[in-house]
Amino acid sequence: MDYKIVFSEPSIEDLGNIVHYIATDNPQAASRFGAKLIASVRNLAVFPRLGRIVPEKNDDNVREIIFKPYRIFYRVNDDTKTVEIARFWHAARGEPPI
Repeated sequence: MDYKIVFSEPSIEDLGNIVHYIATDNPQAASRFGAKLIASVRNLAVFPRLGRIVPEKNDDNVREIIFKPYRIFYRVNDDTKTVEIARFWHAARGEPPI
């Protein structure tokens, strides 16, 4: 059974900020990039542990996938069969609050 992917409020805000920033130069590219970021997490429904454990957290349920230059942080909940996308974070910004 596939896991359900849910987006946290901070991840939705992050995504909006990323798209808005890119849109100041190129609105079409911003839209395409936002869609690619969202598409990059779709495989997590079938493979929730696809990403690596976040080194700073050392928790098997807190993971990340890299979509350069972004780190996409997420939590796996096996009890509810959900993957919560926690943050879309530019790698140059260090570690986000999760």
